[in-house]
Amino acid sequence: MAGGQVHTTYDVIIVGTGPAGSTAAAALSRGGLAVLGLDKETHPRYKVCGGGLSARIEQVLDPGFQSVVEQSVNGVQFVYRGQDPLLIQSAQPIAYMVMRDRFDHYLVQEAIDAGAEIRTGDGVREIKQDSGGVEVATGTGRYRGKIVIGADGANSLVARQLFPDRSQFRAPALESEVFIEDGRHYPGATTILVDVGAARQGYGWIFPKRECLSVGVGEFRRKTTSLRSTFDRFVKEEQGLTGWTVPRPVGHPIPAYAEPEGQQADERASRFVVGRAVLVGDAGHLVDPLFGEGIYYAVRSGQLVARAILAHKDDHCLSLAAYETALEQEILPDFRVTARIARVIYAFPRLGFKLLRRYQDVVQDYFEVLQGRITAQQFLPNAKKRLKASVNDLLLEALHLR
Repeated sequence: MAGGQVHTTYDVIIVGTGPAGSTAAAALSRGGLAVLGLDKETHPRYKVCGGGLSARIEQVLDPGFQSVVEQSVNGVQFVYRGQDPLLIQSAQPIAYMVMRDRFDHYLVQEAIDAGAEIRTGDGVREIKQDSGGVEVATGTGRYRGKIVIGADGANSLVARQLFPDRSQFRAPALESEVFIEDGRHYPGATTILVDVGAARQGYGWIFPKRECLSVGVGEFRRKTTSLRSTFDRFVKEEQGLTGWTVPRPVGHPIPAYAEPEGQQADERASRFVVGRAVLVGDAGHLVDPLFGEGIYYAVRSGQLVARAILAHKDDHCLSLAAYETALEQEILPDFRVTARIARVIYAFPRLGFKLLRRYQDVVQDYFEVLQGRITAQQFLPNAKKRLKASVNDLLLEALHLR
């Protein structure tokens, strides 16, 4: 392997210090384990990102995270191809907007304060594992550990090297940040915009921050052509962006969760654990397939893997199996529900928009999912009952209009 003599042996080595890696590092260090976090970037690092945290993040993070919140959001303005605005609001916040450089740095500092050793600016080059542990090589050294956590994002090196048979599908997205003047937000300082017709099998968004708007489009399908044209059209059609200079967008993949084709239920967990290696956050494709929300699930999966490891400190097999079980109990069932919703809305966006307008109370109920009051599993049965009466008629109409 690259590098020279093996340095200190750690209980856990974490590759990537974004929200998932930093959260896991903090929890494991508080639990008394020796933790090393490695990252090719240095913090704070600027990253173009929607930066949306569903309000349920309050249930899993200490209140201190509010110090880096840019805006609280309590409403969504839905549009179809820039037209027919539909504003649906909640009395309580449904999401918080953050800039990733500040938010990620906050979580890294929490890990350092908890006792984790964080090495940045030194990217991982190679990872190997054997029956006794794992060995990680960077540009400057080699490190030994009992477990390695892959928290290195959508293009995870850990996933590529240790999970060779794993699906690498990632939905394409383009995003820009428009710096604003005099607090001029669009559609409002506490409102996000979602355009359900902006992209084929996807959507466009505008998220308000303190000094900028995050503007982007994403498509949740395997084959995409000319996403830049889709982005340009979206910017042109959104009247609230008229007069603003929108910088050239940056491309980034969205590793949305998808069920593996041809696998049985008892085979699903193998996508997250191989030997002593485990994937969390974007590296594990733990991203909501409906809206592409990933930060909450990054934080939560980091907590779940730390809890599992701490519960079985002397047995990596038991600890990582416990993590798989926790995912199956808490996160994956909701992803299967939101994937079903996404398939309908993205296949028939005009139908989806009509349903949003007709059943605004159903959207209000979904806000409770974002607020952590109910799960997506609890949301779906009641929503299906209310929607069933008119879906067939609207579907026929949608097919006629396409």
